[in-house]
Amino acid sequence: MKRMFGAVALGLGLLAAAASAQNMMRNVDLSSPDMVSAEMTRAEVEAVLATATVTAPADFTGKRLSGLDLSGLDLSRAIFRAARLNKTKLIGAKLDLAVLDQAWLLEADLTGASLKGANLFASQMLRARLDGADLSQARVAADLTGASLVGASIAGANLGADMRNQSMGLIRTVLKSANLERLNARGADLSRVDLEFASLKGADLTNASLKGSQLGGTDLTRATFIGTDFDGADLASAKLSAPIGLDRAKNFDKIKNRDRLIRE
Repeated sequence: MKRMFGAVALGLGLLAAAASAQNMMRNVDLSSPDMVSAEMTRAEVEAVLATATVTAPADFTGKRLSGLDLSGLDLSRAIFRAARLNKTKLIGAKLDLAVLDQAWLLEADLTGASLKGANLFASQMLRARLDGADLSQARVAADLTGASLVGASIAGANLGADMRNQSMGLIRTVLKSANLERLNARGADLSRVDLEFASLKGADLTNASLKGSQLGGTDLTRATFIGTDFDGADLASAKLSAPIGLDRAKNFDKIKNRDRLIRE
């Protein structure tokens, strides 16, 4: 019972922090056992998965799973709400339709993982590795500062700000200083996303929305912009070299800080 109340308190605490502009790192001891240890083994995780069904998915809400190697596991539809998966290895894991809301995945390794249709709302994923991962059709409003998504896919995904909860502060995806080279963002909603100083070299932003996004200092070299909506995007000091299809982009005349855009 005590553990249950502890998990509920943690979830409420994370939600409250998310409401204040996703500032969930404040007053959190990242070296505490809650953040770096695991209360289950891989075998125990597999045992829970073995009894899961479509109507009763595996539930790891509030569980401490940091540092485990869960690579290759089928975790589809599993619930990881407010779970701690810091530095957890999920290489090649299948997390389709999984719920990772308010989860901690600091420096987690999701290389080649499948997260199609997954939910990552108010999740903390600083410096996470998602190279080659598939997040198509996912709902993401996470802090991915310094993360790596080289060759990953967010096709059709919604990374835009949650405009329904403005009274609680702007909840949005943060990809500041992230490596997004060769990212497949076709049809993705990146409205009001923080992409400052990110590298989008060779990224495919066909029909993506960059409405109101922050692209200051972003490297957009050889990126594809066919049908991309730039309405209100801030491109201060962004590097726009050898763009593809920019003449077919939408609302490029409505960008902010055009005079500070670096074109080569």
